Amino acid sequence: MNARIDFLGLQAFLAIAERGSFQRAAAQLNLSQTALSHRMKKLEQDLGLKLFLRTTRQVSLTEAGAQLLPRAQAMVSELAASFEDLRHKGREKQARISVCCLPTLAVHYLPALLREFHAAHPGVSVRVYDNSATEICDLVRNGTAEFALTLVSDTHPDLEVKPLMKEPFVLLCPKTHAIAQKGGDVSWSDLAGIPLVRTSRQAGNRLLIDDALGPRRDQLDWRWEVLHIATAASMVAAGVGLTVVPRLATDGIDMSSLVALPLVNPGVTRTVGILSSRERPLSPMAEAFRATVERVVKADGQARAKLPTPRLRRA
Repeated sequence: MNARIDFLGLQAFLAIAERGSFQRAAAQLNLSQTALSHRMKKLEQDLGLKLFLRTTRQVSLTEAGAQLLPRAQAMVSELAASFEDLRHKGREKQARISVCCLPTLAVHYLPALLREFHAAHPGVSVRVYDNSATEICDLVRNGTAEFALTLVSDTHPDLEVKPLMKEPFVLLCPKTHAIAQKGGDVSWSDLAGIPLVRTSRQAGNRLLIDDALGPRRDQLDWRWEVLHIATAASMVAAGVGLTVVPRLATDGIDMSSLVALPLVNPGVTRTVGILSSRERPLSPMAEAFRATVERVVKADGQARAKLPTPRLRRA
């Protein structure tokens, strides 16, 4: 069984020994002399030894006190160094946070989010992992990132999930394409026989589309497969095929020759929200950044829900 250490008593012992006076030690510790004497009496009772010889003129160490002094000084010095190291790490952690953000969300939200956060917390740097949805979950689980703005679902029982908004998928096609010239909503059945570009199964968007379509997905001509939405968009612009993307993804695409059309029968949406660990609390700065993310994304989602999807109309 480990012996209990009377840290307050040791603090009092060192103050008296180093200043040679109960009065000066009490002033240094902001204690009354009575309180200081009580601490010393308790320490000496615990040790079963007298540590000081006290007369009306002076205070001197006993033999036991002289033996304890260098050991107590070394112990307190080591403890102080450990505390300072922890404070330094704490300040470093507060000055730098790491978060994840899905690339399609990063393009739309991060510039404004980081500007606002920096204005409120200019000394804090933010590292962003703009990885795939699968990679993002792993980064939050292993503690590399404190939280993530990404796709959320019921498939993350080990993570804290907070939905913020729903976002529709749209059909991306050239303005000159026959489907764009018709205008209006596009049914998935309208895409039969048209070459389509889709993202790989590594991307969470692909899984959402596959689940929503069910067996009907096999009736479409998924001729090309890529990893990134930007690549798919460039293929659409080149006339290689059409693709399906989240509406927010169009913010990071050159839409000068393209149009985004609503998809129906079925309409496919994705839920955007925040993932965080159930086991690790967020640092104060990460908590502050998360609050900013929640407020901005929720407000944007509500505003976008009231707006129609941009589309071409037949003349």
